[in-house]
Amino acid sequence: MSKVVTRELEELQSRIVRCRRCARLVSWREEVARQKRAAFADWEYWGRPVPGFGDPVAWLLIVGLAPAAHGANRTGRMFTGDRSGDFLYAALHRAGLASQAESKSRDDGLELSGVYITATLRCAPPANRPAAQERDNCRDFLERELDLLGGTRVILALGGYAFDQVLRVLRGRGSELPSPLPGFAHGRTVEVGPVGPLIIASYHPSQQNTFTGKLTPRMLDEVLVRAKAAAEG
Repeated sequence: MSKVVTRELEELQSRIVRCRRCARLVSWREEVARQKRAAFADWEYWGRPVPGFGDPVAWLLIVGLAPAAHGANRTGRMFTGDRSGDFLYAALHRAGLASQAESKSRDDGLELSGVYITATLRCAPPANRPAAQERDNCRDFLERELDLLGGTRVILALGGYAFDQVLRVLRGRGSELPSPLPGFAHGRTVEVGPVGPLIIASYHPSQQNTFTGKLTPRMLDEVLVRAKAAAEG
């Protein structure tokens, strides 16, 4: 069964990489890839939509906002090549869910165990501010991942944008959710009945949050401990 899921995930990832639905995002991601940042002048930027990454039989699905312009848009892998990724993968490594604490490039040997990482958008948006239509254009990719990752028991939403979109998608799929839908707060949990995954919210590991102490390593560790306990329970 896992071989079938792996093949279908690979097919989905290939579709994502070829996507050109959003003219503004296509233009921006390709412009960034041409101009580059001076520190990465010798890199050949990915400059395409970024597919999900991780274990095809994951119990934990992590959902972020979008690829960073000089992070995943450069490296081609979610949360890879920037400070947010350094923070996230270090926490996953401490939790025994990642084979190493750093994620620098697509071929660095990193493997995830029980975890799949994706985002609400697959292209880097200007100023990290996607338009509603761009978000909606990417929705079917997240929906297909939810279909294929049938063993997901916990969804960890990084930031309010991802949290709101996860709730929006699950409600649209007919999942039983609280009414009214809860607002974002770090550590908030939402049960999806009767057999749906538990949703846990966390501050996004952006530099704005981690450099100011709004999100600390201990806080993210605690969220992951809760996620593992919920999955095991």
